[in-house]
Amino acid sequence: MKQNRKIGFWILIGIACFLNILYLLGQTMALINYDFTVAIELQEPAKEITEVGVALNKGFGMGDTIFYIPLFVIGIIGLLKKTAYGLYAMSGALAITTYWPIVVLTTVYYAKGTPEWHFSDYTSYSILLTLIAIYGLWGLWYIFKYRTSLVHNP
Repeated sequence: MKQNRKIGFWILIGIACFLNILYLLGQTMALINYDFTVAIELQEPAKEITEVGVALNKGFGMGDTIFYIPLFVIGIIGLLKKTAYGLYAMSGALAITTYWPIVVLTTVYYAKGTPEWHFSDYTSYSILLTLIAIYGLWGLWYIFKYRTSLVHNP
């Protein structure tokens, strides 16, 4: 059975796949080998963000690994199969995708100027995390708007 899908669907899925690859490399790997994630520039070194910043990154890494990534993957697979669980899982993942960049941006701005905080990449972080949050919001809107065509009718 041929499934006609709009370009928006493939943008939603494509960016979700790309983000999940980055999350596996940057978040899950931070739990296994934090220095590796610093070397590939997906995490910041302790000398820039303090040991507490590293601990916070690892905390996000754990949450992403055990909940966010699987939720996103279930959403991707479920939407490709046109299932209701895919719609719900992707909605949850997109809500998290909107939420976490706001938390991280707020955290780095409040940390600015505190002792031992030497993070300096505010411009690229602001741009990148804003784009991720916009993707999350757009994805939620897209799923809501096209929800009836994204799943098989019973």
